[in-house]
Amino acid sequence: MSNVAPAESSVTVKTAEELGLLPEEFEKIKEILGRNPNFTELSVFSVMWSEHCSYKNSIKWLKTLPRKGSRLLVEAGQENAGLVDIGDGLACAFKIESHNHPSAIEPYQGAATGVGGIHRDIFTMGARPIAALNSLRFGNINSEKTKHLLRGVVKGIGDYGNSFGVPTVAGEVYFEDCYEHNPLVNAMSVGIVKADRTISAIATGVGNPVYIVGSATGKDGIHGATFASGDIHEDSHEDLPAVQVGDPFQEKLLLEATLELAQTDAVVGMQDMGAAGITCSTSEMSAKGEHGMKVWLHKVPTRQENMKPFEILLSESQERMLVVVKKGQEKTVEKIFEKWDLHCAIIGEVTDTKMLEYYMYDELVGHIPAEVLVLGGGAPVYERAYKEPAYFKKQKSFNIDQVKQPSNLQQVAEFILTLPNIASKRWVYQQYDSMVGINNLSTNAPADAAIIRVKDTEKALAVRTDCNARYVYADPYIGTMIAVAEAARNIVCSGGMPVAITNCLNFGNPYNPEVYWQFVNAIKGMGEACRRFDTPVTGGNVSFYNQSEEGPVYPTPTIGMLGIVEKIENAMTLDFKKEGDLIFLLGESHNDINNSEYLVRWHKINSSPAPHFDLEQEAKLHETVHALIVLGAIVSAHDVSDGGLFVTLAESAMAGGFGFAVSAPSDIRKDAFLFGEAQGRVVVSVPAHKAELFEGVVEGKFPYMLLGKVGKSEFKVDGESFGDVAKCKEMYDTAIEKLL
Repeated sequence: MSNVAPAESSVTVKTAEELGLLPEEFEKIKEILGRNPNFTELSVFSVMWSEHCSYKNSIKWLKTLPRKGSRLLVEAGQENAGLVDIGDGLACAFKIESHNHPSAIEPYQGAATGVGGIHRDIFTMGARPIAALNSLRFGNINSEKTKHLLRGVVKGIGDYGNSFGVPTVAGEVYFEDCYEHNPLVNAMSVGIVKADRTISAIATGVGNPVYIVGSATGKDGIHGATFASGDIHEDSHEDLPAVQVGDPFQEKLLLEATLELAQTDAVVGMQDMGAAGITCSTSEMSAKGEHGMKVWLHKVPTRQENMKPFEILLSESQERMLVVVKKGQEKTVEKIFEKWDLHCAIIGEVTDTKMLEYYMYDELVGHIPAEVLVLGGGAPVYERAYKEPAYFKKQKSFNIDQVKQPSNLQQVAEFILTLPNIASKRWVYQQYDSMVGINNLSTNAPADAAIIRVKDTEKALAVRTDCNARYVYADPYIGTMIAVAEAARNIVCSGGMPVAITNCLNFGNPYNPEVYWQFVNAIKGMGEACRRFDTPVTGGNVSFYNQSEEGPVYPTPTIGMLGIVEKIENAMTLDFKKEGDLIFLLGESHNDINNSEYLVRWHKINSSPAPHFDLEQEAKLHETVHALIVLGAIVSAHDVSDGGLFVTLAESAMAGGFGFAVSAPSDIRKDAFLFGEAQGRVVVSVPAHKAELFEGVVEGKFPYMLLGKVGKSEFKVDGESFGDVAKCKEMYDTAIEKLL
């Protein structure tokens, strides 16, 4: 091969291993280049072939997921984010990603830069972010480490999001011991763009200039992708330079400059600089466009003097993007970024060689085919060995008859309402601005999903994140189907129809056969559920190596789901509306307390199967709820999930300032009826004068039962008091605050 980059130092297989590459990968690199790589080139391969960038241990299974749908404007993985047609000439760009490892080491910046990075994925496509969501997992809330991580992560998300000016509209927070040393921080962004004004992450047109725009490049985040592709260990704090530092005000300027640029015809392609920085954006854009690039690294604006080529290439400094511009339109671009007081420097040009040529002044320091670096190109693909874990059979052996029913269920009810996984997350969400932009319709009217008005239309978006990782641990196949189903159920209960998902797949080390078994079965379950609900996967993120010396976290395939509310007047809330309204349960209750908060926290039994789940019944439930909402037959809807039916009733009652009086059936254990978490159930309230309309929809078509009525101020079950609404609400609202 001509133009061989000179060796800056001799590199060996040991050097490759120190950078996270396998010995066979080092041999493959030598074969591709026809020579020994130099250190800069080896560094480029090490980040692009890391698990974080290449998905080398997961891509085979990811390709089995449904990736096409009538509303999808791009297939999974084609662009920075998923893109869905929402009608009226508009599209929604949305995506979820993890920032777990950085948050474990430096929770504030780790979480903040996770928020910044996911928003950039949206606005590099020309879309304006209108909503942020998050899904968080921490260890035992009573431990000082968990409190430190929780406070740092929540403050990082709040400070960045509030300053950037995008409302945080929804999320979830769970506490389980397995996340003690390895918290999960998954951030989601949702944006709107005119369907004909989207921007692609592509490089084409020989001679077109390549710009780096936004912040200067520093030494923060170097080898961040490699850092994210290894286990957390006791010396991980020494990897602190791999954690990026964010600036939300700079990002706000970059957003406005980018969207102004998107209104011109100057842009060929644009990509955020996330993991692997300049390396990733130059290689992926070139490979996608089947072109090459010449890049002069000394022209990159830097924060420190004398940065080495590999440092410039691998830096993950935040608030930066790569833009390919039509030749002759340079002044248009430069004027916009000058207006917003942002760096805007030509660092390269597009070529027809399909090669990446990295120069430092006149020295060629890297010469690599773009295609071999990227996912779906020459990056390695593996299928790891997997086997059923020993614990799986033990989970299946659980028998409810061996669990004695408590004599005082009122005491259990109070206990359940104050559990960290059940109680109000008010302490968290009050630190987030949920109202900026005035499009969030669920700030003062709680619903199962966040409802965001789409300006100048009759539509709204319904968005949600969901995953009960304990269910997934118990049964990855069923548990992941439940995660998809619950996200869809929440959107339907809010008046929407699910259209697509993005996912954030958080697992332990893929070289562990039991972890990989969890991953494979989770993907199978996700695929089956998504096909049934017609919610194709638009993309997302795989995060392996979420484990410490204590072992892996629970398998946590977080689902971020997008739904569409075709008419805003059909948006549905979860709160009871009026005393005397009838309360119905849609779906069937079961003698099931499997993996419920009740079983795990009250009885301290950690080994049981996933709760009852029937995919077909679930789909029929969604159709039924949707029909009831469209007909105007119900005035509230709230799904039965964590904590069981009692928690669902209490939340609907407390949100409206009411009580309830319900009766339990005699053929099911009372604890299972109240606190079991069997899936496929929704509580709805119906004004008495609409009871006939309601029953006309469900009678003989879907199982239901009359539970009772909305009351004044007390929770009553079979005539017994289970608490006063004011007292229960105070306990529910302040439980986490008191623990902190």
